[in-house]
Amino acid sequence: MILHIDMDAFFASIEQAINPRLKGRPLIVGSRGNRMHTVVCAASYPAKALGIHSGMPSKDAFSVCPNLEFVAADQAKYIWTSEQIFELLKGYGFSLNYASVDEFQMDIQGYPEPLKLAGKIQEQIYANFNITASIGLAKNWLLAKLASKINKPNGVTLINDTNFKEALSQAPLSKLCGMAGKTGQILIARGLKTCWDLYLNLPEFFDENPGKFEEIAIGQELPKSISHSYTLPMASQNPRFITAWIRLLSEMVGERLRHQNLAAKTVHLWLNSPETGNFLGQRTFLRETNDSYEIYLRALKIMAGKPKKGHKIRALGVTASGLSRQTYLPLLIEEKRREVLVKAIDRINSRFGDSSIYPAQVILTRK
Repeated sequence: MILHIDMDAFFASIEQAINPRLKGRPLIVGSRGNRMHTVVCAASYPAKALGIHSGMPSKDAFSVCPNLEFVAADQAKYIWTSEQIFELLKGYGFSLNYASVDEFQMDIQGYPEPLKLAGKIQEQIYANFNITASIGLAKNWLLAKLASKINKPNGVTLINDTNFKEALSQAPLSKLCGMAGKTGQILIARGLKTCWDLYLNLPEFFDENPGKFEEIAIGQELPKSISHSYTLPMASQNPRFITAWIRLLSEMVGERLRHQNLAAKTVHLWLNSPETGNFLGQRTFLRETNDSYEIYLRALKIMAGKPKKGHKIRALGVTASGLSRQTYLPLLIEEKRREVLVKAIDRINSRFGDSSIYPAQVILTRK
């Protein structure tokens, strides 16, 4: 049996736990600091009750409720809390997996009192973090995730053979993982309204992925670093040409990180000049990444600290270190959209060959 823990309005709840004045208030967490020019990345339950939801422009949210409380997203707080919850859950001794930054899965196969366990987990999370979680239990991860959404907030729901038809009949199709977008819209247009309707037409959909997820390998050896470097045919001091090469090397490093399901906190930049010798800089960032463009931007920040500028560059390299397994999804809406794009590019390049799609900037390296 899978136990799926889904934190309730996670970002907003953390902000309310830190600032009790916000409790019980309609609150939105914005992706950026400008309250009227950002996107809602989280909403408290009083705000949700007004029709405000993630992905809505903040300007529209304020038109619905002018008295909305607003807080700019602070990823460090959310990541830290997520990691602390994960450590708490590890203490139960079951196979454990991140589903996302605010969702966790436990394989509790054979545990005699799953509902009591769910209640104990809820109590511990609230006692330690002053936030609530909804928990679903079922035979596989898909149904357990669905169950966690049925009695939000702070609910516990078990889907088993006894209540299977009733639970699926009462759950709108849009609540099922993967059905919130175009796929769900197509099925709804064909007359499927509930999860039970889907089961009657496609029962095998609910039998896939029975919960045999791979436990995070805490002790598994990781590579120390991943890097790419290149020696230019001749030294150049053209900044556009040099940054294009940094972009290309960052693309190569990012692709290897993603292929190995790794992310890096530290980026190193190496530049060699016939005039001044080697420049080696590195920076460690709060959040790990395997997005090639983000690695490139971090490399540029390092280059900005180069003491002498304008000299010719003959060789350069980009390295990612401080590696860890990528275990949860991006937090903010912009990051999620970026991840979808990057995955699509990786799939295309995997199918049709490396560099089938690449940043236009990289063209400069071919001249």
